Amino acid sequence: MKISVVVPVHNEAENIVPLITEIAQAMSTAAAYEIIYVNDGSKDETASVLNQALLDFPALRVINHALSCGQSTAVHTGVKQAIYPWIATLDGDGQNDPADIPHLYDVLLKERKHRPKLAMVAGWRNKRHDTGWRIFSSKFANGIRAKLLGDNTPDTGCGLKVFSRESFLELPYFNHMHRFLPALILRAGGEVISEPVNHRSRTMGVSKYGTLDRLWAGITDIAGVIWLQKRAKVPVVEEITRS
Repeated sequence: MKISVVVPVHNEAENIVPLITEIAQAMSTAAAYEIIYVNDGSKDETASVLNQALLDFPALRVINHALSCGQSTAVHTGVKQAIYPWIATLDGDGQNDPADIPHLYDVLLKERKHRPKLAMVAGWRNKRHDTGWRIFSSKFANGIRAKLLGDNTPDTGCGLKVFSRESFLELPYFNHMHRFLPALILRAGGEVISEPVNHRSRTMGVSKYGTLDRLWAGITDIAGVIWLQKRAKVPVVEEITRS
């Protein structure tokens, strides 16, 4: 396994060291890996904690956004800077379990043997550890997206995903695109499958989102993705060689 783990963070100082430690443990059997933290304009002690962590974790790389640009831009920055062909993303709040990364990677490689267009395995938090209202609002938002976009992905909001770096960088980039990655992969002619992953309660820090913020903020984005889907063309390419 040669993989770049990309973690976007904004004001997550308390969660940084525990999560990096878990990621390093999960990657202990990898042939090669790197951990890329993208500090998205944090105002707390995130920057200083990451600077110290650089001394303790050889695989860690830190990229700073001077101003907060949002999660999609942070993920995009991290993927562009990555050196390995496979990317794993997870949220910086500690609710995603890094121990799931090797499993998602193994599923991706195994399935690609007979599904060569498979570009992403998306985590599915089928057993959520959140408040009842938060679970309801997430399912409601996911249901609206799935119905409108037809991406057959039960949990697009899960930050834990493993995918092809090349495929990701060919996608149209826009703010909030991270919420629509499965639909964008399908639009480009790729395939996506979902796999159950562990989900944990947040123990430190505070959530950066309200209950239905993802849906209300995403209405325009959903319309935009529908527009992109209707105008997508995936050519069948064949090169003619000299006989």
